[in-house]
Amino acid sequence: MNETVVRCGYSRCRTELPPPGPQGGRPRAFCRDTHWEGGRTCAQMARAERDALGALGLDAGGTAFALDADRLREHVETVRAPVAALLGALDAVTARLGEVETRAVAAVEEAHRRAADAEAARVRAQEEQERAQADARAARAEAERAGQERATAVARAEAAALQALEATEALGAARQVAEQAVADAERADRERAQAQAAAADGERRAEAAQATATAARARADELRAERDAATTAAETACAAAARAEADAAAARAAAERATAERDGAVAERDGALADRDAAREAVDRASRERDEARTDAERAARDRDDARAAVERLTRERDDSRAAATRTAEEAAGLRADLDRARADLARRAPDPAQLRAVLAAALAGDPH
Repeated sequence: MNETVVRCGYSRCRTELPPPGPQGGRPRAFCRDTHWEGGRTCAQMARAERDALGALGLDAGGTAFALDADRLREHVETVRAPVAALLGALDAVTARLGEVETRAVAAVEEAHRRAADAEAARVRAQEEQERAQADARAARAEAERAGQERATAVARAEAAALQALEATEALGAARQVAEQAVADAERADRERAQAQAAAADGERRAEAAQATATAARARADELRAERDAATTAAETACAAAARAEADAAAARAAAERATAERDGAVAERDGALADRDAAREAVDRASRERDEARTDAERAARDRDDARAAVERLTRERDDSRAAATRTAEEAAGLRADLDRARADLARRAPDPAQLRAVLAAALAGDPH
């Protein structure tokens, strides 16, 4: 708290007086150690000045106004430094407010940019997910088509196997017939050999043997015909078996192609699943980036709110400072108005300067008149 400065009561001195001692007491009104013309003190000079003014018919009001004007000038000089400091602080607050507003605007723009980037990443991830889903659907359709072709190939292979089985059974039957014919032919050969042996043994029985041989020859011819027929049937069965084997081979090749197509469809399905997993990872990554961007946006919003609060606080401080500066300026203006009025009143009530100088010279010279 600033102490009130007490100055000397003589108008020409106005030296700052020391405050009362630690024990208190009445403050001084004039200097003790200052001396003027004739060795007179400030108190004697002030008393002579009052006597001179009284002799001129003037009271101490003009002097009081002059002293008040000097005191007012001193107060104005005392207030000028705090007002200048206040104006400097107000400029600093205004500059700080501009910096805070600039940082807040930059933070908001950065948050908007991050939100836009996150939205673009989300859109890209969604498009990738849609493409992966379309690829997965196409792969599933391809797998279903391959499964249907495999089922068709398996059905064809089963039919071919059934035909091969039937051909094998027919071949077995033909082989059995051929074996029976061969057995009959061998039996006929044995019988012919026996007949030839019987013919060789005795010519006596030649006619009978000849007849028997003729009958045996006829039987042999029949058996040879049967054997040839059986051989033809066997060859036909072999051809059917070969055709069945060829059909079975074709069916096996179709089954292998269907299996290869199935494997390809499975590989495509695995690739589609991998693409789907990659798309899901991209979606998850985009979601994380969106969450991070949202967190950054929330943090930027909090920073923006803090900046706004700081701006509002600085604005209030600036308004308070402006209000204080306005009040100080109003007080200074009031003091200047009082000073102007005092000066005008003093100028209006002041005597002739020449007469005043003569009276003062006489008072200082010690002339009682």
